[in-house]
Amino acid sequence: MIYKSAQDWQQAEAKKVLFFGMSGLGKTHVSNMLRATGDWFHYSADYRIGTRYMGEYITDNFKRRAMQDPFLAELLRSDSIYIASNLTFDDLSPLSTYLGKPGNPALGGLSFVEYQKRQAQHHRAEVAALYDTAHFIERAKDLYGYSNFVCDSGGSTCEVVDPFNAADPLLTELAKNHLMVWIEGSADHEAELVRRFKRAPKPMCYRPEFLQELWSEYLDTHKCAEEEVDPNAFMTFTYARAISQREPRYRAMADNYGIKVSHTDLGKVTTPEGLDELIAATLGNAN
Repeated sequence: MIYKSAQDWQQAEAKKVLFFGMSGLGKTHVSNMLRATGDWFHYSADYRIGTRYMGEYITDNFKRRAMQDPFLAELLRSDSIYIASNLTFDDLSPLSTYLGKPGNPALGGLSFVEYQKRQAQHHRAEVAALYDTAHFIERAKDLYGYSNFVCDSGGSTCEVVDPFNAADPLLTELAKNHLMVWIEGSADHEAELVRRFKRAPKPMCYRPEFLQELWSEYLDTHKCAEEEVDPNAFMTFTYARAISQREPRYRAMADNYGIKVSHTDLGKVTTPEGLDELIAATLGNAN
């Protein structure tokens, strides 16, 4: 780990931390708190994915829809209007909308083949965005004078690495540059995460084999054809299953590359000093 002890962390002139875990457990909340102090650079992996690596896909999807309207199509052809995504740190809906949901086209569903293609695009983008953190650590210091750096990673980080491999290249690179902190959820919080997801879906990236397994299971259980699948029902089903299957992957990441804190303890943190104390105490208990 980049910080071997509580003393290393407390005495570090530049603190660099990466939070990982399921969406909804506080990664963005604590990152926003740190950024608001003016002393921390906040790097959002999802924002980087949606702007740098998938921005063109997202915008082209908007244009594809607009081209179905003759009035808008003519304006687009003549470059009279401009269509762009307004994706922000706190609103990732353009990315979620592009990734879409497989199932009945009448309910807004994509073919499963198209959904798989977009998942593969996101997988590549997430890996690239995570590798970019090293560049942004230097960029934040060089351009803006920020020594402290927080990476707000996506909930699907554990899907694009091999957390059980203590020599995984991406995780090794991330651990070299940040303190890796897993925000551990609890069983009684799972229902709330599913409720939030149904209300405001977050971008989700799944391992291809996991996604194929659940798709086949859903078709078999519900005795339906692909074009009959309710997209919203399938996405909720998949997200609920992902919570449980990701837990051991997150745990392995923490065991091999970092530390863990509970979402309850992190939820009590309201200042950088409070975060310092929580991380120092966790590092102290780990030694």
